[in-house]
Amino acid sequence: MNGLEIFFKTLEKEKVEYLFSPPNSFGPQAENLFKKKFSKSKYLERIISGTEQGASHMADGYARVTGKPGVVVCDSDTSATNTITGLQTANMDSAPLVVFVCHFTEDKELTNIFEQIDHIGISRSCTKHNFLVTKISELPRIIREALHLSITGRPGTILVDISREVLQDKDNFKFPSIERISGYKVPKLAPKKDINKAVKLIMNAKRPIVFGGGGIVISEATKVLQKFANRLKIPVTLTLMGLGGYPPDDPMRVSWIGMHGSYFANMAVHHSDLVICIGARFDDRSTGGVFDKFAPNAKVIHIDIDPSTLNKNIKVHCPIVGDAKSVITQLDESIPLEFKPDSKTRKDWFNQIKEWELHHPTVASQNGKHIKTSFAIDTISKITKGKAVVVTDVGQHQMWVAQYYQFENPRNQITSGGLGTMGFGFPAAIGAKLGRPNDMVLAICGDGSFQMNMQEFSTAVENNLDLKIILINNGHHGMVRQWQTLFFNKNYSCCKFDLNPDYVKIAQSYGAKSFKIESPKHLESSIKEGFSTKGVVLMEVVVDHTEMVYPMLTPGGTMDEMLFSPDDPIPDGPVPDMS
Repeated sequence: MNGLEIFFKTLEKEKVEYLFSPPNSFGPQAENLFKKKFSKSKYLERIISGTEQGASHMADGYARVTGKPGVVVCDSDTSATNTITGLQTANMDSAPLVVFVCHFTEDKELTNIFEQIDHIGISRSCTKHNFLVTKISELPRIIREALHLSITGRPGTILVDISREVLQDKDNFKFPSIERISGYKVPKLAPKKDINKAVKLIMNAKRPIVFGGGGIVISEATKVLQKFANRLKIPVTLTLMGLGGYPPDDPMRVSWIGMHGSYFANMAVHHSDLVICIGARFDDRSTGGVFDKFAPNAKVIHIDIDPSTLNKNIKVHCPIVGDAKSVITQLDESIPLEFKPDSKTRKDWFNQIKEWELHHPTVASQNGKHIKTSFAIDTISKITKGKAVVVTDVGQHQMWVAQYYQFENPRNQITSGGLGTMGFGFPAAIGAKLGRPNDMVLAICGDGSFQMNMQEFSTAVENNLDLKIILINNGHHGMVRQWQTLFFNKNYSCCKFDLNPDYVKIAQSYGAKSFKIESPKHLESSIKEGFSTKGVVLMEVVVDHTEMVYPMLTPGGTMDEMLFSPDDPIPDGPVPDMS
């Protein structure tokens, strides 16, 4: 077999379902080979995207909802450089994405040739690992290692650069086993001494709280965390990336934390005496960024499979390297069965959290003739009963989804949390729908983000996807406007769209169904109609552009310092001294 055939054959043996790639990215030789020998394969369905960035976000969305690696195949020119945003987006959110850069059309006799690029150098800072393949004998092994690395340990992105010579050379096909990768060891069980130290802290805590991140979802730790938290009566709050990782109706659940998280969840973390962080990074969006004042009266246990995250932002008292699900199980089994936390102390702790919630509850309301985005998201959550896969873009609507959509299941909340990539939502939703064809998938996008990748209508319609798009149109970059309102004396700059396209007509021009919703009284019935309509459906929801996302952590403030809506009541009396 030549290298091209070995490349496709190895991916087929790995049972890769989809190859995401832009048009004309294979080159004539690869196109002919693929059509002749692999187009009827049970695997390797090729999904043609509008752009390479779109392809990488599609593969990312597919990876996040399935846990399998998303695969992008592109040529070695600017086709590959256009995947960099997708690589960084996926890597920062620990999503398994593999980009194969194949030198399909390069002339090996020339140097300094047109579009010759150092893809290894460019991608080094936004990948978990990358490979340069120069020998055909190494090709199957490297492909297998790349896919394996992407999904094990802390998942991440891999770039594989395959030279022209390798693709043209010939060799016997081998499918090597992956037993051990040099220099790579995935921690699972934590050292007993670390478990014992954590157990003592947990048993002595009066006001503990679990600070749960995306690692809970990736590790599939929801059930063991529920058992652990309910047994020990420990409240559980989640970061943005952890949403869906713990059921919203569980009695231990305490909303979510962060810049636009719930007041009572942020207060609970700030006033706790033990923070048990599981699979989160203590990033500035979850903590407020004032790391030296984080939970000032608390000891901190930090559990993560990636040792580089430990003691990086927050100095912790008990760092534990290991898989979240395994470590939680270890902790649960190491705490004596006869141990029970003091009932009065725990009751007082939960009553205090409830009191904070009563002061500033998270409640969506609708007033005036313009639709409130918060009310729209709350309505969508109730219609779907929190069971849809929801993929968002970045901005105000992203935060309202986190606040008001009650995610019932893991891997149902897909968003760009680390990089904040505008234009992510629509293509990622296409990948999510391909990965979960039997589930309802919603792309909830802002008009600013949607314009960045709306050409992917061609992919969604061409593949006959049953995909619903809720386009939140406020005529602005809403979050930019909010910051300029609150912190720059309403000096508005580059946040309003003086020219906005007709999204309904754009969708229809691609063959999608679409309509506009402008009245609150028609919102619920119109959304239900859109959801019941088969195919790609765009629902443009025209909303109040003056609505702002509250509460909000103040820039440079701590988790107990939040801004509230002028319509929100001020808490009665001072915050109790929890020291």
